[in-house]
Amino acid sequence: MTRRRKIILATTAIACAGLAFGAARARDVPKVATGFIADTLCSETFVSGLDPMRDLAETTDAMPGTGLLTWAMNLQIDRARKDVTVTLFGIGRSHAIYREGLGCTLEHGEGITDVALPPDDKQTALLPEIAGPGLVSPQSAELSAALDRAFTEPAQPPHRRTRAIVVMRAGRIIAERYADGIGPETQLLGFSMTKSVISALTGVLVRQGKLKLDGPAPVAAWRNPDDPRHTITLDQLLRHTAGLALGSSLEASLGSAFEPVNRMKFVEADMAAYAASIPLKTAPGTAWNYHDGNTLILSHLIRVAAGGSPADALRFARRELFAPLGMRHVTLQLDGSGTIEGSSEMLASARDWARFGQLYLNDGVAGGKRILPEGWVNYSATATPNAWVGIGAGFWTNQGDSFGAKFRITHGWPRDAFFAKGTIGQYTIVIPSERLVIVRLGRSPNAPPQADGVFDLVRDVVAATREKGKMAGVN
Repeated sequence: MTRRRKIILATTAIACAGLAFGAARARDVPKVATGFIADTLCSETFVSGLDPMRDLAETTDAMPGTGLLTWAMNLQIDRARKDVTVTLFGIGRSHAIYREGLGCTLEHGEGITDVALPPDDKQTALLPEIAGPGLVSPQSAELSAALDRAFTEPAQPPHRRTRAIVVMRAGRIIAERYADGIGPETQLLGFSMTKSVISALTGVLVRQGKLKLDGPAPVAAWRNPDDPRHTITLDQLLRHTAGLALGSSLEASLGSAFEPVNRMKFVEADMAAYAASIPLKTAPGTAWNYHDGNTLILSHLIRVAAGGSPADALRFARRELFAPLGMRHVTLQLDGSGTIEGSSEMLASARDWARFGQLYLNDGVAGGKRILPEGWVNYSATATPNAWVGIGAGFWTNQGDSFGAKFRITHGWPRDAFFAKGTIGQYTIVIPSERLVIVRLGRSPNAPPQADGVFDLVRDVVAATREKGKMAGVN
């Protein structure tokens, strides 16, 4: 395709969007597109240490339609200043800035909130070590074959581009493998797996009595009892039934750039304030609609309950969750106002994602200490009515009778499996009946559902560990 034809197609796409979605929403498209690329490249260049051009190619290939725009982007990656600037046709400038220990933040012209990174107080981990320092080779031929299959590219697209897999049984890694340039300490973006971490931090505050699931959420913008949003609860925010008119965050494609939720993420500095300003589309608790605004509001509530400052929130997350689990390779990235970008911006090593999953396999307990409230794990995995993909309170779930749960079970997932899920192929899967945690990270299209190979991976690992357990006489 010639450059001229590409320009015509791209401008026609934006023009048509203006007719379909309104001029204001179409005007945001260049900023949304460049913001996503700038933020992802900054994070995975300066936190993960990946090659930016390879990362760009793999990321955009996993998101249908983005090629219509990314070819026209100008990228400037400044390794000395550690920032990334992206424009589209010379407009829609996005600037992502790296700060040591804080990762990357999009800057929108007015600067970003200064944050003092809290010092590491060197807490002792409560969760037992999950592996030694060396790479853990698959402990059976069947597990080795499972990982071989997961890392093998299909003969035809879509590509899987598996980056990391960790399989843990009964609290110990029994197999792990990484793509070139990635290892056990490489921090990788979890995208919406971050929502499950925000759910966990919410649970800690519920256990401490600082937040309540029921009753009006303590959002300042909704304080007036006459405000129809006043009745929104934490439970509804966790389950995406709050009813705010922000569109959907389910897709990762060119079309999703027109959703107002993406204006929040890539145009607004204070994401939670923008989300809280949005009117209702449906009455709270009456309809399910998955979008990032719900979790960003929770992120701000966590910040307030933890003390109010960005440093307070980061210190709380480390002290109450990461340190007890031994999660030492984690970065919580922030929005421009200094609030944790809890919808999609946590990076962690595959091993640390596995440690997080182990907390849920242990019913919220680490080393004999209760981290999450009693019953919180079951609550998190309890299906939300009308959530067709199968989602609980911060986790996806096979409980209930949703289309998603039935589909996964039909394809070999155990009924009791629940999982953190991030777009384009990120998973932390907990299977209590098998004592398994499976982490899979990569760059795979969301559709078709089998594109990332995770169905085969879960089925293969369950079969391999069951067989090994039988041979060893272990349940």
